[in-house]
Amino acid sequence: MPELSYPDLESAAARIAGRVRPVAVASAQSGRPNASGLHFALEFMQHTGTFKARGAQNFIRAHLVEGTFPEAGVTIASGGNAGLACAWAAREAGVPATVFLPTTAPMVKVERLRSYGATVELVGAEYAEAAAACRSFVESSGALSSHAYDHPLIAAGAGTLMTEILEQVPDLDTVVVSVGGGGLFAGVATAAAHHGVRTVAVEPKTCRALGAALEAGEPVDVTVDSVAADSLGARRATPLAVAAAQSDLVTSVLVDDEAIIAARTRLWDEHRLAVEHAAATALAGVSGTSDGANSADRGKTGSGSNAADTTGGYVPADGEKVCVVLCGANTDLGDL
Repeated sequence: MPELSYPDLESAAARIAGRVRPVAVASAQSGRPNASGLHFALEFMQHTGTFKARGAQNFIRAHLVEGTFPEAGVTIASGGNAGLACAWAAREAGVPATVFLPTTAPMVKVERLRSYGATVELVGAEYAEAAAACRSFVESSGALSSHAYDHPLIAAGAGTLMTEILEQVPDLDTVVVSVGGGGLFAGVATAAAHHGVRTVAVEPKTCRALGAALEAGEPVDVTVDSVAADSLGARRATPLAVAAAQSDLVTSVLVDDEAIIAARTRLWDEHRLAVEHAAATALAGVSGTSDGANSADRGKTGSGSNAADTTGGYVPADGEKVCVVLCGANTDLGDL
């Protein structure tokens, strides 16, 4: 099974230095129980609105440096955060990008992609058809195929976030991230383990590609049905994430949609932070700091385990310093 190494992240940090926004880390002091040691990593302020900009930059820059970037440019099938990041990074590098979407994609996403200079191809009524057209384009044109999360360069770029967090909170004990396909988790957990920091991986109960992979011992297909599925709706976790989870410093947590919605609402009500449900998922996984807390878990301590906790959130120990990564803000503000 492929694995990331810390030198992979160091190389990524060197490539993207000055090309992405350094993450801001803020105290989450709120007067609530267990919140005194809580911090937020405000990665939703990143270019294109999510952490995806880091991996996209690293992916494109690495191929440019190695001289393996084709004249046909880069291509991806994604109308979400990964597609936006790929188009933006390609524009920044001055190279062509072609993004494949189903014909049902919202025009607001299509127009935003075009604003980044990408060629947008609308194919089929479902994502699978757009993805198939993207693969055919790669074969016929020789374009470089990118992926939303399942590539070492993408995951390593995402992991640079953790190094920046530790520069601001050097005595951090635990970092909390939401998980979809696992690119962000794989990068962050690799960096965290290198520094002896625990990683809590949080997934919706009905959208749990990593949790299912840990139970099966390998990536497996899962059903996707969650309020956060627009960002966390991967049907299969990347092997890089499964490998990174094989550590005593990793804890897997599952939360329900009600907890995710409550955490997102609280981020707005208490902190005036407008984030997407995927970002709120991470906070929902920390008991005692949001409405996502489950009273049945109050007795649990902050001990590491890669087994999925299906009963509620991670409970920090007294004095434990925790940083929750708020990974994106491409959301509809109307329901806040």
